[in-house]
This record gives sequence, C-alpha cells and structure tokens, in this order.
Amino acid sequence: MSKKFVKIFFFLIFLMLLVIFYFKIFNKNKDQKIKINQTIIEEIEEDYGSSNIIENVNYSSKDAKGNEYKVKSLKGEIDYSDPDTIYLTNVEALIKLTNGNNIKIRSDFGKYNTINFNTIFSKNVIMKYLDNTITSDYLDFSLKRNTMIISRNVIYTNSDNILKSDVVEIDIATKDTKIFMYEKKKRVNIKNK
Repeated sequence: MSKKFVKIFFFLIFLMLLVIFYFKIFNKNKDQKIKINQTIIEEIEEDYGSSNIIENVNYSSKDAKGNEYKVKSLKGEIDYSDPDTIYLTNVEALIKLTNGNNIKIRSDFGKYNTINFNTIFSKNVIMKYLDNTITSDYLDFSLKRNTMIISRNVIYTNSDNILKSDVVEIDIATKDTKIFMYEKKKRVNIKNK
C-alpha cells in the first residue's frame, strides 16, 4: 500500500504543479492581452481626443433681415459636453449689415454656438465700425438679440473722442448705443482728441 500511496502522492503533486504552471502561463498571456488591449484603447482615445480640433474654421449665417454674419478662426475645438459649442483661437468676424456698412471684430479667443450663432469674443477684442473702434477684453454678440455687449476695459475711439467705460451695448438693428459704468458713483470718461 505504501508504494501505491507514494505513486498517488507524486501523481497529485505532478498534477498540482501542472495546474499551477498552466495558470501561470495563462495569466501571463492574459496580462499581455490586457496590456495590448489597453494600448489599443489608449491609441483610440488619443486619436479621438485630437479629433475635436478643427483647423481653419469658417461659419456663415444670415438673420431674417438679411444681415450676414461670418466667423473665421485659425483653430477650433469642439466641446465634448456640448457639441454645438466650439472654442476658437485667433478669431475674426465680419457682420455685413443690410445698409451696406460692415462691423469687423477680432479677438484672441472666442466661443461660438453653431445653433444660434451667438459668439463670445475674449482677450484683445477689437471692434471696428465706420470710423469707430472699440477695444475691450470681452464682447458678447447675439444675432438673435441683435445686440453686442462689450465690457471689461472698454475704450471707444473715433475721430473726435476717446471714451472709457465699463460697458457699451449696441443694438445692431437700430444702432442705439448705451454706454455706462457698473457703479453709479463712477462716470464714463470722455476726452476730446
């Protein structure tokens, strides 16, 4: 009996070693497959992550009155959480009014909505209309509202005056302009040239 017991004992040890060896090799291959799959996933994410960048962006739209709005940018980045929003870099816009006059806007950055065409221009904003130039840090343009709200470090210049204020609101349809300060105690600063 003891020889039989020893044979069974060695057979069980051999079987156990065989099972351990098999699982060790299987897990090693499984780890390699996981690493390969992870690398493929990372490459796909990397490609997908860069696919939201658009170079040489151009958009154009018209309102019901026939005013045309064109925006172009060197680069745009689509917002993943809101695909209707594009963040722009080195932005230029042209508003062709039905009366034949044009409004030109430039800024370092912008946020453009592809559905309603609202655009927020920011940093080094320059707006030109006829002989008027407005510089600021922020301009909110809405084609639907037909307004431009220009704020933060606003300097309004024309051939006669230099004006400094907190906000300039322009109704594009009527050309009505409101110029004001946030604090009622402060006054709009106007200098003749």
